[in-house]
Amino acid sequence: MSVRAAIAIGAHPDDIEFRMAGTLVLLRVAGYETHYMNLASGSCGSLEMGPVATRALRRHEARNAARILGARFHPSIADDLEIAYNLPQLRRLAAVIRDVQPSIILTHSLEDYMEDHTVTARLAVTAAFARGMPNFVTCPRRPAYSDDVTVYHAMPHGLRDAMGRRVTPECLVDVATVQAKKREALLAHRSQQRWLDASQGMNSFVRTMENMDRAVAKFTRGFRVAEGWRRHNHLGFCEPGADPLATALSSKCRQNPAYRRRLDAPVKDFHQR
Repeated sequence: MSVRAAIAIGAHPDDIEFRMAGTLVLLRVAGYETHYMNLASGSCGSLEMGPVATRALRRHEARNAARILGARFHPSIADDLEIAYNLPQLRRLAAVIRDVQPSIILTHSLEDYMEDHTVTARLAVTAAFARGMPNFVTCPRRPAYSDDVTVYHAMPHGLRDAMGRRVTPECLVDVATVQAKKREALLAHRSQQRWLDASQGMNSFVRTMENMDRAVAKFTRGFRVAEGWRRHNHLGFCEPGADPLATALSSKCRQNPAYRRRLDAPVKDFHQR
């Protein structure tokens, strides 16, 4: 590839802004071509409008947010609560991956409080895995390619999985210098303020985002606000130890020693009796 690319794949309009936008902007500053895709249209995100009007409004807001972040917008492929791990959606997402040919994919945690988030992560992982399989047909058809890709999972909402267990980041990205841009992009989703107040008790969704960034930053010293990431297993995706995010953002990225110690703990050879 002549141009390095990164794509953020979220479930709903505003998910990227909550968890991934700061890192995405920093990658653009580092020279990456950046892409923005929400799998769901946001069709259920209103108490006043029907799904058709809500879908149109939230698509408009998401386009504006992508423009603010300097990323290329990709349209949704499903409605809210209709993201499913199925072949039609996998074929469509795999076509986007083959078009973009990213070396970095940012997506949701595989453990989170709602299914749209976790299924989005599963679809992103499999679409990336299928990038080099010419016998897997995408929709629309796109040729397979064999370049490495590293998948990074964002922190779940509330920093806990669906069972309430604490989730620890592997690395943290200092987003203080782009926090204003992240805030601006989140505010582009103006229709969500009232909806999130009523449905999830987020008194101010900007305040909720910034509180989460401050909570993530507490995993290391010296950061005020941060986004946290965990790398997907390299098998089938990239070389062992590949970490293009840390390489691209070396001055902004810090490893979490506690996570590494746990990850690198010796495991008994399962072939031994």
